[in-house]
Amino acid sequence: MRYQLIAFDMDGTLLDSNKKILSSSLTAISDAVKAGKNVILSTGRCLPELREYLPQLSEVRYLNCVSGALVVDRQTNTAIYSCSLATTTCRQILDFVEHQDIMVHLLGETTSIIQRSHCQNMAHFGMGQYQGLFERNAEQWEDLFAQYRENPFPVAKLNLYFTNPESRQRVEQQILDAEIPVTMAHAEATSLEISAKGVSKAVGLRKLCEHLHIPISETIAVGDAPNDLEVLKAAGLAVAMGNSRQQILDMADVVVSDCDHDGCAEAIHQYLLRA
Repeated sequence: MRYQLIAFDMDGTLLDSNKKILSSSLTAISDAVKAGKNVILSTGRCLPELREYLPQLSEVRYLNCVSGALVVDRQTNTAIYSCSLATTTCRQILDFVEHQDIMVHLLGETTSIIQRSHCQNMAHFGMGQYQGLFERNAEQWEDLFAQYRENPFPVAKLNLYFTNPESRQRVEQQILDAEIPVTMAHAEATSLEISAKGVSKAVGLRKLCEHLHIPISETIAVGDAPNDLEVLKAAGLAVAMGNSRQQILDMADVVVSDCDHDGCAEAIHQYLLRA
C-alpha cells in the first residue's frame, strides 16, 4: 500500500518525554512533505496548547485538534470541520463535578480555560508535567463554575483530571447513567476527555480525508494512548509508539521505537515513504 497521509498524536508520540519535538522527527516531516505526502497533527490539544510548537512545524498544514472537534487548514486559516459541546451539556457535567476533587479544563477553538487554584496544584491531579504548559497558555479563572454559569458558551472539549482512576470511573459511569449525549475517552493515567457525541480523532481524520479526496485506507495514524484508539482503527495503517499503553500495542498493525528514540521518523521512513 502506498500511503498519502500520516497523522501524529502529540503527547507521547511527536513530543518526547521532555515535551520537545526530536530533530529526527522534524527532518523526517520535511522529507515527507518534499515527497508530496501530507503530515498532520492528530491531537487532543487545542490551538493555544499547540502555539509554541507550530513555528517548528511550518510544513504541517492541517491540524486535527481538540480530539477531532476542530480540523484546521493553517494555510487559509479556516476550519474544515468543527463540532462543539452544547452549553446545556457543559453545564450538566459541571454540575456533576463542581463539589468534587476534580480539575476542569474547558477547551474552545481558540481558548484554554482552567481554574486558578487548580493550576497551582496540578500534580495533585496527575498533571504536574503539564503545569508549565497551562501557566503559559491557559486563561485562569477565579471561579470557573460560577463564571461559566454566568456566561455559558459552546466548548470544543471538556477535560476532567482526577486524583485516581477510581474517581474517573465513577464520574464516567454517572455521565453514562444520565445518558448525556457525549463521547468520552481516557487520557493520561487519570484523565477523562469529553467531546460532543460522535466526535473523535477518527471523525476529524475522515473529514480531512474527504476534503483532500484521499481514501482513509491510504492514511497512517501514529499514537500511544487510549484516546488514539478510534483513529488508529480508522486509518489504513495503525502505528503504535514503543512507549504505548498495552491496549494500543495489542491492536496496532506495527510498532515503532518510543517517543525518545526516533519512533516518528521511523514511521515516516519505514511506512509513509517506503516504495
